[in-house]
Amino acid sequence: MRVEKRRQGAGSGLEEKAMFWRDPAFNDLELLQATYVTHSFAPHTHEGYAIGVIESGAERFKYRGSSHLAPQGSVVAVNPGEVHTGAAAIERGWSYRMFYPDVSLVQRAASPDETRMLDVPFFPSPVIHDPMLAGMLSQLHLALANSPSTLERESRLTWTFAHLVMRHADTHLIERPTRGGRSIVQHVRTYLEEHATENVSLDHLAGLVQLSPFHLLRVFRETVGLPPHSYLTQLRVTRAKRLIASSMPLAEVAGAVGFSDQSHLTRHFKALVGVTPGQYARACQR
Repeated sequence: MRVEKRRQGAGSGLEEKAMFWRDPAFNDLELLQATYVTHSFAPHTHEGYAIGVIESGAERFKYRGSSHLAPQGSVVAVNPGEVHTGAAAIERGWSYRMFYPDVSLVQRAASPDETRMLDVPFFPSPVIHDPMLAGMLSQLHLALANSPSTLERESRLTWTFAHLVMRHADTHLIERPTRGGRSIVQHVRTYLEEHATENVSLDHLAGLVQLSPFHLLRVFRETVGLPPHSYLTQLRVTRAKRLIASSMPLAEVAGAVGFSDQSHLTRHFKALVGVTPGQYARACQR
C-alpha cells in the first residue's frame, strides 16, 4: 500500500509531496519518492541502509561529524545505524528517490554465490558522484513502483545494488570467471522461450544453472547483449507481431504472449518496433 502526502512549503509557494510504500517481495523493502522544501529531518538512524538519488535541487545533511551536500544527480549512501539529518540546501528544496534495504538484501545482491555471503558492505563516502549508477537507481525505483515483471524487478535490484557495492563500497565484489558460459546462457534462453508467458523469477533462473543471481545476469549480458528480462520482452514482442499479423484481436494478443494487459503490450511493442500494435495491425491488413 502506497501512502502519499502533499502540502505547501511554508512561504515558498512550492508543493511538498511524499509517497512511501513497502515491497514485500524484497524483505519489505521501504521506498520513498519525495520533494521537500521546508521539511527537515531530525537526527535519526536506520536499521539498514539509506540509498537514493537526488533528482532535482540539493540536500544538505550532517553525517559522521561532517556536513555534506548532495546536489542533483548525486547518489546518497548512508550506512546502517549511522546518525544523520536532512534538509534543503537551496530555496526550492530537493526531490529524491530513496531505498531503505536491510543489510541482507544488499549482501545477497552482491554475494559471489549462494553459499558464501559477502561481508557487510561499508560505503566510505555518503555522497557519490556516479551518473551511470544514479540512472540505474532511478530506473530501479521506477520498476519497483510500476513493473509487473518479477524478472525485471529482481534483475534491476540485483544488478544495481551489486554495482553500487563493486564501485563504491570498501568490500569489493570479485567477478570470478564462469565456466561454460555459453551453454549456461543457452539453457536459460531455452527456458525463457518455453515459459515466455509466465512471470519468471531471476532466482528460479539462477537456480536452474546453479549460479548466483548476479553472476547469471553478468554472463547472460556478456553473451546475449541484453539482460534476461529484456530478452524475455523481445520474445514476447516477436510473438505478438506474428499474432497481430494473423488478425488476432489486440486485447487477446497481450495475454497470449505474457503481457499483463494491452497497455503493457503497447508500451513495450512501440519501444522495440517503433509503432503501436494498432498501427502494426493496420499495416498488416493492407
